[in-house]
Amino acid sequence: MLSTIDITRTAESRSIEPAILYFGTPVVLIGSTNEDGSPNLAPMSSAWWVGWRCMLGLAANSKTTENMIRTGECVLNLPSVDLVDAVNALARTTGSNPVPAGKIKRGYRHERDKFDISGLTRLHGETVAAPRAAECPVQIEAKVAHVHRMAQEDEVWRGNLMAIEVRVTRVHAHPGILMDGQTDRIDPDKWRPLIMSFQQFYGLSPQKLKHSVLGQIPEGAYKPPGWRPAV
Repeated sequence: MLSTIDITRTAESRSIEPAILYFGTPVVLIGSTNEDGSPNLAPMSSAWWVGWRCMLGLAANSKTTENMIRTGECVLNLPSVDLVDAVNALARTTGSNPVPAGKIKRGYRHERDKFDISGLTRLHGETVAAPRAAECPVQIEAKVAHVHRMAQEDEVWRGNLMAIEVRVTRVHAHPGILMDGQTDRIDPDKWRPLIMSFQQFYGLSPQKLKHSVLGQIPEGAYKPPGWRPAV
């Protein structure tokens, strides 16, 4: 098999238009609170961090987005590779009732108790009311700092996407992933986060960990009819 370097030397790149651009980011289970005080837990993978700030890319009509904007807070629970089945159990579920039309097309169903169906244990936040998932080795409590409505210049995507900046207020970590002799540093040699790349699950290894339930959805289902990238 050719290495990446060999491929770049022997093959000419071409212009493509993939429906999604999930090149590889950690899976996050976002804990939030519903209107009646019940907990919600939703998987996503459009997240990146700078310092103690995080940007979250979310659908505007998701229950998680609604909850975060209403309450101004959340918990970012980071699952390890051994929690892949729990994430798959949540993958095609939503706290929204009725289920949004776009999610119905992708095979989603309404589930009220996300912790029950995932088998994860709910913990209370210390600085927020949103729930933590005890089995996740990292649990990050956060407050909403800014809500950015994305793609305002795009007639098809306008109103559908949000980028939410959150300010981290507390980080919880299992002792087993900390560096020896350190109290505030996570050891990357001990920490195996669950990664999603183009709808498939991976760990920090070259082999796919397990099939993804979301991977059963054709990528084209994420591209609105008639949409083309702006030049």
